[in-house]
Amino acid sequence: MMRTISEADGKMNKGSVYTSVMKLWERFFPIAPELVASQIESQVFGENMPQSTKTAIMVIGGAEDKVHGREILQNFFGRSGSAEARIAIIPSASREPAIIGDRYLTIFGEMGAKGIEILDIRDREQCEDPLMQSYVENCTGVFMTGGDQLRLCGLLADTPLMKTVRQRAQQGDITLAGTSAGAAVMGHYMIAGGGSGESPNRSLVDMTTGLGIIPEVIVDQHFHNRNRMARLMSAIAAYPDCMGIGIDEDTCALFEGDGTLQVIGKGTVTILDSSELCYTNHTKVGATDPLSIGNLRLHILSHSDRYDFHRRLPVFSGCSIA
Repeated sequence: MMRTISEADGKMNKGSVYTSVMKLWERFFPIAPELVASQIESQVFGENMPQSTKTAIMVIGGAEDKVHGREILQNFFGRSGSAEARIAIIPSASREPAIIGDRYLTIFGEMGAKGIEILDIRDREQCEDPLMQSYVENCTGVFMTGGDQLRLCGLLADTPLMKTVRQRAQQGDITLAGTSAGAAVMGHYMIAGGGSGESPNRSLVDMTTGLGIIPEVIVDQHFHNRNRMARLMSAIAAYPDCMGIGIDEDTCALFEGDGTLQVIGKGTVTILDSSELCYTNHTKVGATDPLSIGNLRLHILSHSDRYDFHRRLPVFSGCSIA
């Protein structure tokens, strides 16, 4: 079945159960020491790490390949159940949701998905629609497209539909993907806008609240393509309890349930780890003054590399960092 659900389809009463976003942290980040050891050991001996077939949260840097190999979209399709996939497309970030929604409907239809629905949400009240709610309660994958992250959050934040999507993603019941604006909304704190190409400073980044799907990260997309390193550094200086994730175009940071992040696609994923941050003058200087940031750890990962959140270490293809 392939169709678009819109506001004319009816409404439902509010009442979806909200579970703590920290369940996601418990699911993704703590992993058994023996599992970590076995994964790192496999890298030391040059063995390929097995590919997970489980659900995941896929954070895509934008401009993913939609024509040729479609590696990232194929990965989402496979993790959503392949031929048994029932996919919900949320194009609400776009100012042309019908056009962008139809584009992804065609792509996943060509792949052979069992069911595809475009949730054409243009008003917050639609997030109480019983048909939309029913579909997100029973689908196997949700895909949030690009556009304007402020628009996306304005429509979805604190709605019954979004609470259901977030809960199911955190529990590993669905594969959830977001590209570009759909990636930016993943953290509790979200980059709403800003500049690029300067030294880190407070005025370089505008922050607001995201959808809290992966609460402890701040995501920046189109990362190296738009020279956004200083912007993400500025964001982490403001929120040092968070981890910065910068994702290039046609690249995906794939958060799996075993406590690892895996990189797929053509570019890189940049990780700014502030867990050992020793100093920042963020609160002491003017908005346009340069920032000092001490002991901010940087990792740049490419295709097939992983990041172990338990040990805060990258695991590169063919070797490991002890």
